[in-house]
Amino acid sequence: MLILILPLVGLLLGYLFYSRLVTRVFIPYKDPTPAISVNDGVDYVPMPKWKNYLIQLLNIAGTGPIFGALMGAKWGPIVILWIVFGTILGGAVHDYMAGMISVRNNGMSSTGIVTKYMGKVMRYPILILIVFLMIMVSATFARSASDLLTAITGVPFMVWLAIILIYFLVSSVLPIDKVIGRMYPIFGILLLTMAVTVIGGLILGNYEFPSLTLENLHPTGEEYLPDMFITVACGAISGFHATQSPMVSRCIQDEKDGRTVFYGAMVLESVIATIWALAGMTFYGDTAALADALGSMGSSGVVYSISTGVAGLVGGIMAVIGVIICPITSGDTALRAARLMIEEDRQSTDKSQKGRFVCVGVLLIVVVALCMLDFTVLWNYFSWLNQMLACLVLWAATVFILVEVKNRWYSLITAGPALFMTLIVSSFIMYSPLGLHLDYWLSIAIGTFIMIAVGIAYVRLFLYKGKLMASSEEA
Repeated sequence: MLILILPLVGLLLGYLFYSRLVTRVFIPYKDPTPAISVNDGVDYVPMPKWKNYLIQLLNIAGTGPIFGALMGAKWGPIVILWIVFGTILGGAVHDYMAGMISVRNNGMSSTGIVTKYMGKVMRYPILILIVFLMIMVSATFARSASDLLTAITGVPFMVWLAIILIYFLVSSVLPIDKVIGRMYPIFGILLLTMAVTVIGGLILGNYEFPSLTLENLHPTGEEYLPDMFITVACGAISGFHATQSPMVSRCIQDEKDGRTVFYGAMVLESVIATIWALAGMTFYGDTAALADALGSMGSSGVVYSISTGVAGLVGGIMAVIGVIICPITSGDTALRAARLMIEEDRQSTDKSQKGRFVCVGVLLIVVVALCMLDFTVLWNYFSWLNQMLACLVLWAATVFILVEVKNRWYSLITAGPALFMTLIVSSFIMYSPLGLHLDYWLSIAIGTFIMIAVGIAYVRLFLYKGKLMASSEEA
């Protein structure tokens, strides 16, 4: 049981103590927030902290902390360390900074944040990249949910796809408090209930939990560095979250809520990821059996197998509902984020419902086209691009602190995980068959060199900021 208790205690302590250090970046808090100062009744809508928290949780989670954790569990208990420390020092910091920097910039989207703090040269590359990623997320989740619903009901695929896309359109266009604000808290509770039911079933069923070990237990001996850190994204750190936090930043009524809404939601997502990673290792007994199950049944099949195995019919029903609803609720917020980014970049003055429908309608045409194609090759790059985005957002947050915050030492909070993710994304694209497929140790060496080079640039900026401050004080 220690393998369950220690990670949960660690995540709790991270939230109680480390998050307080992170929040000092934005103290003193400013008032009013964009939700109040702008309040357009559509995207800027004040909502209570508890509702924003559950919406943020479902926005960033979906099936990510379930599927990603199960895939990461193939490396064994070592994945738990990445989930815990990756969250406390990286993922939760990333989500909090993305949300709070957005608050300080009038609800600015992640594309605008990266452009503002990383330079205008990033404007179109980052806009095209993120919008396309959002379209891919929507298409993938619409396709997977439609396939599963067709298999269960026998209703033709195109019927379910049409229903899901209509929901995407409505949810992406209507005021955030009308659909998302009312339904997402319920779905967030469902996601939590699934995790609690599974772990409770394992405990009551006297399953033997794996022992704590740092040994790489991957069945094929696949290196955990950098692959595991790319595979497990939503449970530890994920660039996708940077596209979701700004949406909720337009709804918080007090900057003090940011700690709970942004940092806290990521911690809870990691609790869910921890539970599912342990469930995969515990239910199947070892990583080899888990890998075989994932290979033969897929992630959805494994979730259903575990749920029915430990909770019977109730678990099976919850699993089916979960693997249908969670992807759908990530797909619609991905489209909403894409719409907001495009409107922001074009400085659109058309705030009418018709204008929003037209924007999302065009995006849905691309979604439908992707649903009809086999874009597996493109999707294989998504995990790397996702972590690359997380890396960029952390560096943008670092520049924000150096530029906007008086105490430049706080920049170490974001620069540390940013440097680590620089190593991960650099070495992965060098080593992976998706990239240059170089020798493993050569790839790690190149990644380390890139990390050091970027680190030197950070130190120079750090010292330059210090000299500027000293000069201004003397003057």
